[in-house]
Amino acid sequence: MQQIGIVGFRGYSGAELLRILPRHPSVTPYLMEHREDGAHTFAIRRTHQPACIPCTPEAVQQHQLAVVFLATAADVSMELAPAMLAAGARVIDLSGAFRLRTPENYTTWYKEPHTQQALLVEAVYGLPEFCRSAIATARLIANPGCYPTAANLAIRPLVEAGVIDRSAGVICDAKSGVSGAGRKPSLKTSFCEVTENFSAYSILKHRHVPEVLQISGLEEREFSFTAQLLPLDRGILETIYFRTAVSSAEDLLAIYENRYAAEPFIRLYHAGQVPDLRAVARTNFCDIGVTFDPKTGRAVVVSAIDNLVKGAAGQAVQNMNLMLGYPETEALL
Repeated sequence: MQQIGIVGFRGYSGAELLRILPRHPSVTPYLMEHREDGAHTFAIRRTHQPACIPCTPEAVQQHQLAVVFLATAADVSMELAPAMLAAGARVIDLSGAFRLRTPENYTTWYKEPHTQQALLVEAVYGLPEFCRSAIATARLIANPGCYPTAANLAIRPLVEAGVIDRSAGVICDAKSGVSGAGRKPSLKTSFCEVTENFSAYSILKHRHVPEVLQISGLEEREFSFTAQLLPLDRGILETIYFRTAVSSAEDLLAIYENRYAAEPFIRLYHAGQVPDLRAVARTNFCDIGVTFDPKTGRAVVVSAIDNLVKGAAGQAVQNMNLMLGYPETEALL
């Protein structure tokens, strides 16, 4: 048994980790309290509630934590990650703190300076389908954002195969449930603002755009991304439009099938069939469907994930399994 810690267990992603990890047969989770005023209570009595310990290097060493999950805001992750690493734990960060490769890029998109530039350079981007070998040996994993996970899994195989007409651009119309905004209250995500409503936000400046660019291989001028808020608690569905010179939807599906043949969490749909959010809810799957019009060369790919699982906690557990040498699907199927 390996001991692991969860920081930020009160947030949506942290709570999802707490839902998944007790099913894992080879790890024992600890809840790590990083707030001075954080009185740890649960309304429901649980027989096997994970122990709560301080979020300190001393606690990491005392409990011999192999991995610490940081389900925290980016500034908190930058503050905590160096101490957790120095204490001997490996870190999986679920924030955007370490996803971008340069401090300049981080400042451009997050509008704040990066305070741990050496760790930013060291961090490995944790998209297992494309970064698996580097993840296994990394000390610090930058768990991908939810929107980029769905986008990159759909786009990168096609960019690698050279079948997208990049001069015509790629449009990604992305929709997410409200939990993607985190648990911190705000007017925009309050019930009366969200219910019976549908809205776009961060147009042309969404901070997840550079993640898509650095993994997909597209240039910023080739990629148009718009995020939209659904009146749902969870789920991401992205409709991706582009032009291509292939002959059929089956040609595009063959590219995906070749790239993802050994991937346990990618599900492909028959030509002309596309996923919906119900299909992926509370799973670690990314479902992909393709529709194609041979007369015009227009293709539409629909990519769906659960933003709290494959888009956050589930992918983080997938990364932990790779880091600790467990079967990649452990606790996720």
